[in-house]
Amino acid sequence: MTSRSRPFSHDSGLFGPGSVSWQVNKVTAVLFGGARALLMQAAHPLVLAGARQTGLYERNPWKRLDRTLRLTYTMTFGTTEEALEAVQRINRVHEDIHGIDEVTGLGYDALDPDLLLWVHACLVDSQILFERLTVGKLDEEGRERYHQEQMQGVELLGLPRDRIPPTVAALSAYIEGVTESGILGVNSDTMKVADLIRRPPRDVPWRPVLRMISRWAFATLPHPIREMYGVRLGTLGRVQLRGSIGSLRMIRPFLPSQIREVLPARDAARRVRGGPAV
Repeated sequence: MTSRSRPFSHDSGLFGPGSVSWQVNKVTAVLFGGARALLMQAAHPLVLAGARQTGLYERNPWKRLDRTLRLTYTMTFGTTEEALEAVQRINRVHEDIHGIDEVTGLGYDALDPDLLLWVHACLVDSQILFERLTVGKLDEEGRERYHQEQMQGVELLGLPRDRIPPTVAALSAYIEGVTESGILGVNSDTMKVADLIRRPPRDVPWRPVLRMISRWAFATLPHPIREMYGVRLGTLGRVQLRGSIGSLRMIRPFLPSQIREVLPARDAARRVRGGPAV
C-alpha cells in the first residue's frame, strides 16, 4: 500500500517524532552512509554467503536494495502496525537464509546473532558517522540515545540486547575487533557488491549523485577494510574528501525539504500532525 492510499493515522510508530532515530534517519545525507555499511557487511564472508543465496547482486540488485530500504524506513517512520509488519517480513526472509558457505566451508544463518550484530553494527556506525560528517547536530548524549533506540529496533529482528555493545565506544571497539580478527576479506563476489555502488545501472535514480556517494563510502571505510577493497587514500584524497563532504554540510540546510529529508519521514511528519500524506 502506497503512502497515497494508506489510511490516515496519528500513530507515531515505534519511535516517534521526539526520537533521535527520527532526527537522524530522516536526513538524506545520512542515508548515504548506507553504501559504506553495505561495503563493510559484504566484507564478511558469511553475510556475503546469505546475499549470494538470495541473488542480491545477480537479479535486479537495486530493486532488491530498494525494497530492503523501504522496509527499514517503515520500521522507523511507519505506524506501529506497519512497522511490525515490516519486521515480520524481514524475519520471514531471514528464516530461509542459511546453508554452507561455498567459499569458506563454514555454516551461515541469517538469524545467527553474530551475523545480525555485524550487519547492525555496520549500519549504526555508518549512520552515526555520516550524521557527524554531514549534519553535526548530535552531541555525545544524542549519539548514545540513537544507539539505544536502534537496539530496540534490532531486538525485534532477533538480536538480543545483551549481545549488543552497550555504548557507541563499545560498538566501535567491536567493529575494530572484527576488522582485526581475520574473518573479513574481499573476493570476486564482494567486488560485485562494490560494483553496484561504483557503477550503478543507468536507470537508477540519482545516478550522478551516487558516483560521489560511492567515493565517500569507500573513503570513509575503516582503514583495513578500505585496503581490502584496494582503495588508497593519500593526502590529496583526504583533502578532496573533506572538501566535498564539507561542501555538502554547508549547503544542506539551504536545500529544499524534498532533498534534505527522505519521503517516508516527510509522510510520517504529516501523519502525526494530522495532514495528508503525499
